[in-house]
Amino acid sequence: MARPAPQTHDEILAAAARRFGVTGYRGTSLQDIASEVGCSKAAVLYHFANKEAILTELMAPAIEALRTLDERIVAQSDPEGAQRAAAEGFVDLAVRFRAEIALLRGEFPNLLQQPGFTHIQQISERLLDALAARSERPSARVAAFVLVAGIAETCGEFADVPDDELRDALLALLRRALEPAR
Repeated sequence: MARPAPQTHDEILAAAARRFGVTGYRGTSLQDIASEVGCSKAAVLYHFANKEAILTELMAPAIEALRTLDERIVAQSDPEGAQRAAAEGFVDLAVRFRAEIALLRGEFPNLLQQPGFTHIQQISERLLDALAARSERPSARVAAFVLVAGIAETCGEFADVPDDELRDALLALLRRALEPAR
């Protein structure tokens, strides 16, 4: 019996997202994605140059939102304004893109080594700096780091909580945990 015709671009993306969610980015091969779709590896490569190209396209909307947030943070001249923009913006981003964040669970440091994602490290550093109210105090920096990591993990873990409820809970937590700039 002949294999089905090469699948569409969107079907390959959906299959890749499912596989990355189950076995992680590193644990998923192009052949795994092709098998999930029911086509050949060559059919996948017809639509995408490589596995990184698939991940890049899956993450493009989230990365664009992160860039927009970065621009808002950088535009803030005072530490408290930057902290507020970072806190609210990151929570909104994490809730909106929780499915994409879940795909990256445990793999974020390795993904920063991929050529298409190296700029994310700089954005992440500016986000942490803003959440720490641009303070060099270890307590402020540690709190910012733990909160970013915890928010990302929480959004993946509580996928069944409605967006507005999750957003309100995360913002309340941030307000209690972050040190004011003073």
